[in-house]
Amino acid sequence: MIKEGFKVIWIGIIIVIVTFYAIIKNYETRTVLIISGLIMAAIGGQPMASIDAFLNEFANPGLVPVICAVMGFSYVMDYTGCSKHLVTFTASGLKHAKFILIPGTVMLTFMLGIALPSASGLGATVGAIMIPLLIKNGIHPAMAASAVFLGTWGCVITPGNMFNIQVADMAKVDPVSIMIGYTPMVLVSAVTAALVLTAIAYFKKEGPGSQADIGEVAESEDFKVNYVKAFMPILPIVLLVLADPQVHILPFKMNVQQAMVICTMLAFLVTRSNYVEFAKKFFRGAGDSFCEIICIIAAAAMFTKGMQVIGLTGALIDIMKNSQGIAQVAAGFGPFIIAVISGSGNAATLAFNGTVTPHAAQFGFTIIDMGTVAQIAGQIGRSMSPVAGVTIICAKMAGVNPVELTKRNALPTIIAAIIITFTLL
Repeated sequence: MIKEGFKVIWIGIIIVIVTFYAIIKNYETRTVLIISGLIMAAIGGQPMASIDAFLNEFANPGLVPVICAVMGFSYVMDYTGCSKHLVTFTASGLKHAKFILIPGTVMLTFMLGIALPSASGLGATVGAIMIPLLIKNGIHPAMAASAVFLGTWGCVITPGNMFNIQVADMAKVDPVSIMIGYTPMVLVSAVTAALVLTAIAYFKKEGPGSQADIGEVAESEDFKVNYVKAFMPILPIVLLVLADPQVHILPFKMNVQQAMVICTMLAFLVTRSNYVEFAKKFFRGAGDSFCEIICIIAAAAMFTKGMQVIGLTGALIDIMKNSQGIAQVAAGFGPFIIAVISGSGNAATLAFNGTVTPHAAQFGFTIIDMGTVAQIAGQIGRSMSPVAGVTIICAKMAGVNPVELTKRNALPTIIAAIIITFTLL
């Protein structure tokens, strides 16, 4: 009987390996997770359990309203041009300080990622302005693109980040309180990564003024910043912080989805956009978030339920219980490595947070700490992946091979992941 149990667990391990291989090879993530989860649950004798786990996420009150509202607001910010106003305003200060162009670009992109949660959208918006500016100032094109690319994980300190919401839902706390707790070390990691990239630029002679013949670079168009519009993308974060019980400046509490809806309405009044197109953009964002984010969360739930039913989750937990160090390293570098290879840390992070993080106390950690490290490490890993969508966007803008960005960002991201893993856990 024991031997049979071991055989089933080994089958589960093989299925998991095949699953991540398929994701790395760019097969459709949701489909792969669903098929794998159903097969494991069927082998474990409970196929309906995985289907129920899948369907339950469609009506998860802690995830669905928040993510849909966040993405609806994000689409509105792009449509109204508020995102561009914010990026242009914040970038203007770097033009006259060449010595901080590289670290400044990394941190600028990082901080804007708090308000613009889509990595690809962030890379395209910031890159369109900063990459030509950096190249014009004699910075190597690959280094210019790497500086923008390295900063694209700022979304980890966004209250609307789906992983913050997932961990908060498991821990039964507010996403804002989680974000406030780990933000200082995240900022330390981001600054460290920016400085390491700056040092690499110095030693490779790719910094400001190093490129004598840079060719013709298209400059961004003259653009007059509207400061009210520039403030709109960060307004939800301001309201959430002011309404947080620990700050208590506003006399009422506000959750993420409420802040997003309120700010969406304010954006309509400020921008005076066509109300038909404005509404279409918000609802398109909400719909796309259900398709692209909620559905992958549901697929991951089906996958993790299959792992649980087949007995693999219990076996992994038993192994980790015997070594706190294994659990610590797995939380940080499991999602990190998968993200580097696949271009997305989402599947690995969701699987880890679905199977291991709920049992964090057995390893001597809290759910918040373990789940936080897993999600941050996954996003950091994506920031050096040669196959991520944002990598390709930044590389194309600079006219270089995406692998050149990976070479430059490897050391900064590894150091950032080490800092996060061994300070937050």
